[in-house]
Amino acid sequence: MSDASQYDPYAMPPGGIEEPQQTLWAALRKIGPGIILAGSIIGSGELLLTTALGAKYGFAFLWLIIFSCIVKVFVQIELGRYAVSSGKPTLGALNELPGPKWRVHWLVWWWFIMLLATVSQLGAMIGGVAQALNLAFPDGTARLARLIEPVSAGAANSLLDHPEYPWCVVTAFSAVGLLLIGGYKSIERITTGMVAAVTGITVLCVAILPASGYPFRIEDIVQGFTLFTRSGDGWTFAIPAAGIAAAFGAFGITGVGASELYAYPYWCLEKGYARFVGEHSADDAWVRRAKGWLRVMHLDAWVSMIVFTTATVAFYFLGATVLHRQGLHPEKEDMIATLAEMYVPTFGDWTRFAFLIGAWAVLFKTLYVATASNSRLTADFLSLGRFLKFDSAEPRRICIRRLCIFYPIFGMLLYFGFRDPRAMVVFGGFFQAATLPVIAAATVYMRYRRTDPRIAPSKLSDLCLWLAFVSITVVAAYAIRDWGLTELWPAVSGVFGSK
Repeated sequence: MSDASQYDPYAMPPGGIEEPQQTLWAALRKIGPGIILAGSIIGSGELLLTTALGAKYGFAFLWLIIFSCIVKVFVQIELGRYAVSSGKPTLGALNELPGPKWRVHWLVWWWFIMLLATVSQLGAMIGGVAQALNLAFPDGTARLARLIEPVSAGAANSLLDHPEYPWCVVTAFSAVGLLLIGGYKSIERITTGMVAAVTGITVLCVAILPASGYPFRIEDIVQGFTLFTRSGDGWTFAIPAAGIAAAFGAFGITGVGASELYAYPYWCLEKGYARFVGEHSADDAWVRRAKGWLRVMHLDAWVSMIVFTTATVAFYFLGATVLHRQGLHPEKEDMIATLAEMYVPTFGDWTRFAFLIGAWAVLFKTLYVATASNSRLTADFLSLGRFLKFDSAEPRRICIRRLCIFYPIFGMLLYFGFRDPRAMVVFGGFFQAATLPVIAAATVYMRYRRTDPRIAPSKLSDLCLWLAFVSITVVAAYAIRDWGLTELWPAVSGVFGSK
């Protein structure tokens, strides 16, 4: 067995202890888990839902998009704090909480139900990537159909009716191949490059909008932060009532979603933060190392927040200016084609092709990272539930690799069945929104009952954690009722009604 296969990223051997970085530059060189998280965040929710929200309601929900990106980071940081100080990833920590159990804790089962729902989002990403590639290379499927027509005319006609299907297959198996060629370091490098490219291009498009026919104005920004307006009878709610449910749904999927909150501690462990701190100990040296590496983790979280907030706001600006003023609303099979119009006023007709390649990068990157995260959590779930037994690092690694094959293919099959990326994102987003208060409440519990008081956060951080928990819970309570009726049910019934 090779050294690579023997290496266990979740183990905490005494020889793995390292002193924390002392300078900002040295600490920046040790970040990474948050960038991987940003790779998952800047994806289907931002490109599909955030842009569509701006297209439909203009700048009215700018405040909520920014608030969503910032406030949930405090939950992320506390989950990371417990993982780094204890060496236990999210599901392992939840499995030790008091409460009903059958094989695993009920909170772990809740995660599993959410996972099953959010696999639909993987299908949406595969479908979105396939639509982009089909629009960028429209002759590809037609040529394939001509090749197979002598063998099966029915299959050739089916391809022509669904020209994105061959690209779905290419996308799913490309993701599988890329996931199988490397571990954490490979994922970090690939994701960092994609995140930097996508964020830079999107911000550039927004920066050049004032020179195009669709500039954003100061009054637009003011509107985006206006919650109430004064009228003759007093103050009235300025936010369009018809869009509140959709906006609260976007709250659940933009910024750090429930899936990313569960995944972040796993990436922190694979980066080595907990291993560098060492096994929990009563000595002062452990406290010094823990505080030092927690500062690195804080830096990692806030750098990634700046990155994904910038990208999310940029996507919202493009939807609220270009698409909203043209009356374009991205949906169903035409979603990617409609979104491509965002870039035409700024750069000209040639940018349709450039956008399609960009959309491919955004959605493929998210598919890649989400599959890697889901595979790690699923392997942990199977181990905790005693469905599988990992005696060493190698069986876990094999299980993760097999799941990296399973999830993209399963997502592809889901897209073949439903063919509506937005509805699939809405479906998964609903379950993420419902899960956010659950994981936030568990995080608050672990903060006060499980966190070593010697490395406890400041009072300001505690206040922000409570603000996050309360706001997440209030939004989820509203979204579960109203978003389910106004967004989820129409989306799902529309999919089945179209068949």
